[in-house]
Amino acid sequence: MAVETIDLIGAPGAIVPLSDQFRRPITYLRISVTDRCNLRCVYCMPEAGLPWIPKAEILSYEEVVRIVEAAAAIGVRSLRLTGGEPLVRRDLPKLVKRLAVIPGIEDIALSTNGLLLAEMLDELAGAGLTRVNLSLDTLREDRFFSIARRPGLDRVLAGIDAVIARGLVPLKLNCVVMRGQNDDELGDFAAMTRERELFVRFIEVMPVGENLELQRDAYVSADEILARIGEVDELRPVEGPGGNGPARYFAFPGARGAVGVISPLSHDYCETCNRVRLTADGRLRLCLFGDNEIDLRTPVRAGATQDDLIGLFEGSMLIKPERHHLRLGEQASRMRAFSEIGG
Repeated sequence: MAVETIDLIGAPGAIVPLSDQFRRPITYLRISVTDRCNLRCVYCMPEAGLPWIPKAEILSYEEVVRIVEAAAAIGVRSLRLTGGEPLVRRDLPKLVKRLAVIPGIEDIALSTNGLLLAEMLDELAGAGLTRVNLSLDTLREDRFFSIARRPGLDRVLAGIDAVIARGLVPLKLNCVVMRGQNDDELGDFAAMTRERELFVRFIEVMPVGENLELQRDAYVSADEILARIGEVDELRPVEGPGGNGPARYFAFPGARGAVGVISPLSHDYCETCNRVRLTADGRLRLCLFGDNEIDLRTPVRAGATQDDLIGLFEGSMLIKPERHHLRLGEQASRMRAFSEIGG
């Protein structure tokens, strides 16, 4: 029997929209298409990289599509493709094209470091990509290399220009703020929002993986970030640009864009969490900073039906926690890519 869509709520046999035990509707699925990255940012991973997931364990595009079809049937409407760096995965536009035609999917976004964006954007947009989040922690070439441990600021800036020229606005720009490394550029980033439809979101550096010492020394709270930008010019609270992110937004008078803060430590946003994450190797992760997850790859490869996968999504809601318990100076249980943070 075919699975009925969410539009049939109230009809006999209709599928109930996915929600967790705390009555939060789950409408947003973040999909990691690879664990690999072409940068080695100091707050995210060791310079030598990490033990990469074997290729045989990475979900195929066909397997991703099957999982998304089940999720869409119970109310997931927004997707975000992440990594690692998603643009290093071969033929990504082909996946976007297949996801874009799934009934119920309304929004497909991309989180990227921007190195490969300019050359791939037209094909991605033509396939159905609707929005872009781009990570950039400095506007200075020397600092870019010291933070990312790879060159490429010019390519990232070209990616920003390409997104705006292609009309995929508003563009969200994510910046991880680190005391003594880039916090003196807050005003420069904020100034970018005056004339362009850019939403610069400043992210508190978090204790993940091996960066615990860095995080203790470099942490700048969202409140301090806003106070320092407010010394440049008046900041007024404004509505965000849409999407599924946790940022709070503020704008200079007359600005086309805005600045935002994402504050998983000082002001967590767990009460409004509407998301789950599919890892590159097929685990459905229920909280970014926890170990609550279930294996979807094994049942998919064993021939699970769409109804079977829907049952797994629904069952997973029983272990989705109410909130994370990350605290300043305490290490998360495992490495998390910062590309997973903002929506």
